[in-house]
Amino acid sequence: MTATRKFRPSPFLDPGPVSQADSLAVLHLKRDLLLPTKLQERDEKNEGYDEGRVTNTRFGSFPHSTLIGLPWGSQVRASEVDTGSRGRKDHKGSKKEEKKRKRGEDSSETCAPPTNGDKEHCVTPKTAVAASTGFIHMLPPTPELWTTSLPHRTQVVYTPDYSYILHRLRARPGSVIIEAGAGSGSFTHAAARAVFSGYPQVERSASDASSSKKRRLGKVWGYEFHEQRVQKLRSEISDHGLDGIVHITHQDVCQNGFILSPSKDQMQLDTDIEDEMAADSPQADAVFLDLPAPWLALRHLTRASVSKPIDSTLSSPDVLSPSPDSSSANTALAPMNGDSKADQIPNIPDAQSNNFNSPLNHKTAVRVCTFSPCIEQVQRTISTLRQLGWVEIEMVEVAQKRIEVRRERVGVHEEGLRGVNPAPATVEEAVDRLKEVEGRFRTFHAEPEEGPQDDHQPAEDMESHNSPIGNKQQRLGSIRDALVERKLYKDGRLIHRTEPELKTHTSYLVFALLPREWTAADEEICRKKWPLKDKLPAKDNENMSRRQMKKTARASHALNKQEKSIVEVAGLPSAAASVTGDRNS
Repeated sequence: MTATRKFRPSPFLDPGPVSQADSLAVLHLKRDLLLPTKLQERDEKNEGYDEGRVTNTRFGSFPHSTLIGLPWGSQVRASEVDTGSRGRKDHKGSKKEEKKRKRGEDSSETCAPPTNGDKEHCVTPKTAVAASTGFIHMLPPTPELWTTSLPHRTQVVYTPDYSYILHRLRARPGSVIIEAGAGSGSFTHAAARAVFSGYPQVERSASDASSSKKRRLGKVWGYEFHEQRVQKLRSEISDHGLDGIVHITHQDVCQNGFILSPSKDQMQLDTDIEDEMAADSPQADAVFLDLPAPWLALRHLTRASVSKPIDSTLSSPDVLSPSPDSSSANTALAPMNGDSKADQIPNIPDAQSNNFNSPLNHKTAVRVCTFSPCIEQVQRTISTLRQLGWVEIEMVEVAQKRIEVRRERVGVHEEGLRGVNPAPATVEEAVDRLKEVEGRFRTFHAEPEEGPQDDHQPAEDMESHNSPIGNKQQRLGSIRDALVERKLYKDGRLIHRTEPELKTHTSYLVFALLPREWTAADEEICRKKWPLKDKLPAKDNENMSRRQMKKTARASHALNKQEKSIVEVAGLPSAAASVTGDRNS
């Protein structure tokens, strides 16, 4: 009996109402500055903080003990942490711990796991004390926040692009998506959320096992040829609780295709699939190719063989057709405008042979999207799609434009505050500012008066005596005092403008559709399920009016068009010939 494998809920799919230990949280420092952090109660890295695990930011230090158990969206104040004690715990902290053990004070302490071969040590986390300044907001992890804050190993697919891509691929709960070029995992997390329909379970309950129809669970099959990126992405997927939904494979799809290699460390296909094909086929409903040469991977995304070698430099719309003999599958490589042999595309194996195994779902139409930064790549990709039988080919460019909406506060009464324009807003304020400047100028260049002078008279009193507004320190102090009664969220003028710096890159998206296979058996099933209407009885045209003749002609034309469409979808020449012969008779 197979052992049951348990999957913990992913914070990207079900974060819960509050933050939890050993789970991911996103610290919102300011706009476009996010910090993903795994919350831990104990300082496993032994960094030397008395408060336990601490995250240091430009806005202060935040012990994880103050972050765990808070509702999402909470504002967290910074804490007073002795950051200078880092690195001194190895030779000073150990002595303190030995003294505590001798006194017997370590009974209520939290024991941390051993690190670097050392003995197990116990440390009592110090209660954090709130600091006077600095705060952050704690947010639950989402694919959008992860895209903004993830460590960039490659150029990532940003939110506007992958949102539109998933919409065009019709990703929904239960779908199976192939992603070639996983890279940093931006699209991977978004696709996992889109196809999620439940966590995989090896053993079902008795009620589920008795059900006649099995539920298909959504899955993302990611492919990456770079081994180090694969290891890092697998570690992130496991930490985020998505290892039951996302499967990362180290494989070059341009050379080896999308068929999974039988390996013990790779997970098998879900047993929830209603009609199981080969155990090494993903049975994908949609494909996303983020590759420098997507036309090299398209040759593996077929259901039938090609009668001629594929040349991506040609634009002839040759479609798929069964090869008359298996020897045509071993023809020579087609020349591709003087390119190297690595860029040439050979024939695809015959789909009717036993050696061919398609990674696509044979029951539904499959949609594909390619992500290319250059128009030359788009041209070669579209040419290959046409030759492989893909239809509804379309290129789209997503241009993101983010609008910043904020309140702009202008005036001399805003002087000394952050994020404001202290320039004069009215003529009266400008005149008063000029008088102040002129008064300071006269005070500075005034000739000393004759007679005894008080050397102890402060310069501020002299400046305030000659300035119509008073000295600057007094004015700034009065502005700060007035902030208590002011409602800053209502002050100023509401403006909006386009942000100059857009966090995106040029990309061309090519979409296409591969129809499902249509056989004579499928045609017979459809004819039985949806029979054609009987033909209209022949009437004497002499006894019919002109209006009746037009109505009969339109009905006959609609019936012939319906029959013709069914024959074209079936792709059966013999059936088309028989229908045409019956119509003529």
